[in-house]
Amino acid sequence: MPANTPARHLTPIAAVIGSLALAGSLTACGGDSAAADAKVVTVYSADGLKGENGDGWYDKVFQDFQKRTGIKVEYVEGGSGEMVQRAVREKTNPQADVLVTLPPFIQQADGEGLLQKYAPKGSEQVNGTDKAADATWTSVVNNYFGFVYNKKELKQAPTTWDELLDGRYKNKLQYSTPGVAGDGTAVLIKAIHDFGGKDAALAYLKKLQANNVGPSASTGKLAPKVDKGELLVANGDVQMNYAQSKDMPNLGIWFPRATDKAADAGKPTTFALPYAAGLVTKAPHSENGRKLLDFMLSAAAQRQVSEIGGGFSARKDIKTTDANAIALAKLMDGVEVFQPDWSDIGQNLTTYVEDWKSATGS
Repeated sequence: MPANTPARHLTPIAAVIGSLALAGSLTACGGDSAAADAKVVTVYSADGLKGENGDGWYDKVFQDFQKRTGIKVEYVEGGSGEMVQRAVREKTNPQADVLVTLPPFIQQADGEGLLQKYAPKGSEQVNGTDKAADATWTSVVNNYFGFVYNKKELKQAPTTWDELLDGRYKNKLQYSTPGVAGDGTAVLIKAIHDFGGKDAALAYLKKLQANNVGPSASTGKLAPKVDKGELLVANGDVQMNYAQSKDMPNLGIWFPRATDKAADAGKPTTFALPYAAGLVTKAPHSENGRKLLDFMLSAAAQRQVSEIGGGFSARKDIKTTDANAIALAKLMDGVEVFQPDWSDIGQNLTTYVEDWKSATGS
């Protein structure tokens, strides 16, 4: 797994994101001793790890966890930024026990004081760059940013960003919202890298807006639209889209390369975008949260990351050879993995998002 070195201390999230529809019943109360003893654990998570048909990695892990411990998992899903903002609003009376989100939102959650220190069993096998130095969070599934396209309508995937400006993509292209969705934020991060700076990236995204359908709080909702042909191209990530492709035969994964003016124009690029998990500060069921984190990082669960979830194990000692693992390795072959400046992103994300809104009129 390539190095991924997120910043440790980030500025608080300034923007308050709108209302969030919750799935599942949230009965926990931070100061209720009866609730603390309940056989339940509540997970707030970015989308991607739960299957469309109940066959995802989360589905298997949560089911096995309940069988093993008798603890039921209450699951709430949304965009990475949405999940953190929900936890921020509930800070004085936490409802979640475990928070799972993508960079840079996991670091922002840490900076907001939302995460308490806990090193799950097995976390010693996670690369130091994929976990917090003070044990407030650790990656549970490794992953990479990517795009999807409709293989039926497009005989081959686009190659460069510039191709997406073509008129054939008008109202047939969509990407999730930076600052709200983790993968949407990743679009901005990759564009800044590929175009050599923020100004050039924003100038491009302003042009792309002519073809863009509009905002989307959830990246996971875009792939079905691509598979059906409602969209030709959308953003995503390798794990989520690979898992979705099992039930979406028209879904293909690709990685944009920079324009011909860039030094690395010939190579498609991406960066690591892991699902990172932490125990919520003053979680109503802290002990149950610890048990779930231990279970997610167990060798058995990590071997299922590729086989069931279509992702990459977070543990360096887990070597998988299942069909999915082989296909994923082939997919990543020849793709240049760069290292984002997470310190800069963390410190300036709010400004970047506001500049993106201004440039695109979003």
